[in-house]
Amino acid sequence: MAKVVMENITKSFGTVQAVRDFNLTVEDKEFVILVGPSGCGKSTALRMVAGLEEPTTGTIYIGDRAVNDLPPKDRDIAMVFQEYALYPHMSVYKNMAFGLQLRKFQESEIDQRVREASEILGIQEFLDRKPKQLSGGQRQRVAVGRAIVRKPAVFLFDEPLSNLDAKLRVQMRAELSKLHDSLQTTIIYVTHDQVEAMTMGTKIVVMKDGLIQQIGTPLGVYNFPVNLFVAGFIGSPMMNFIPCSVLSKDGHLMIDAEAFQFPIPENKAPYYQPLTGSEAFLGIRPNDIYDRVYAPEHLKSNAFRAIVNVIEPLGSEIHLNVTAGKHNLVVIVDTQSIVRKHQEIELTIDLNKIHLFEKNPPNLRTKAEV
Repeated sequence: MAKVVMENITKSFGTVQAVRDFNLTVEDKEFVILVGPSGCGKSTALRMVAGLEEPTTGTIYIGDRAVNDLPPKDRDIAMVFQEYALYPHMSVYKNMAFGLQLRKFQESEIDQRVREASEILGIQEFLDRKPKQLSGGQRQRVAVGRAIVRKPAVFLFDEPLSNLDAKLRVQMRAELSKLHDSLQTTIIYVTHDQVEAMTMGTKIVVMKDGLIQQIGTPLGVYNFPVNLFVAGFIGSPMMNFIPCSVLSKDGHLMIDAEAFQFPIPENKAPYYQPLTGSEAFLGIRPNDIYDRVYAPEHLKSNAFRAIVNVIEPLGSEIHLNVTAGKHNLVVIVDTQSIVRKHQEIELTIDLNKIHLFEKNPPNLRTKAEV
């Protein structure tokens, strides 16, 4: 297993900079996820580690070696792509064994590795089948198995679950997490799906426009997003953003959002003090807004009224699209809540869970770690 370090990496395609000022350390045995929208540079960063793209500037280390000049086969990595890329004319066994055969491993060693990997992935009963006889999830397991038999220092995954249906994605997320626990290997995983990032990674790297926006644990990034982009990207449903002003009143900081006015909690006031007298965005997650009837008692004073536009019952909870003044909000309420379209509901906010962001920050980019 190995540590991966990317120092001052940039990658340009003509006049387009796909990756800029990229600095990342992936510790040995970490499961690090690069997450961001399409075109943010995450796959390009992964391909540079694999040796499939050459950095324009900067240095990549795997273990103690600088690998910029090494071809992919000499980097001790294994990569799993979005497409399964299995040989259709070969059995599952031969697909998994083929790479080892090219490297002139003994047949006994190949057989042992293939059977060990197939047991880990639960595909031992499919070893004699051809890929066309397998489901999408089974084919992806074979692709992962082909990487496992290599016993590389680093596993690289480039959106490996994108082609699977929702149920299989959930199942494979769990399988890959268990695989990391059992193999105790270094994994770098690319996805645009923030649910995958939140549920699988020990550390996530949020990217936008080729730049790292934030690095941290999944819960750290979720609870303490450093800018509007990260706050809106991480979390489902996404965070509500409400234009507001921050003002000082009777010695206390207040949020004025027209439809409601609330005090900023004392523990948050020093952090948001620099925003006094300026326009900002109030960020609040849908699950931190409550139907006042069912809200905890200490939250009931932070109430405001809204009109219900859309009701989405999901079994364990109800999602509401509401309008408060000029603001459209998404709210998650208890299934006991009595709500009707186009009628008024009284809501309340957990002020300890609010976030305030500058309306016009000087630079969206940050690499703060949480």
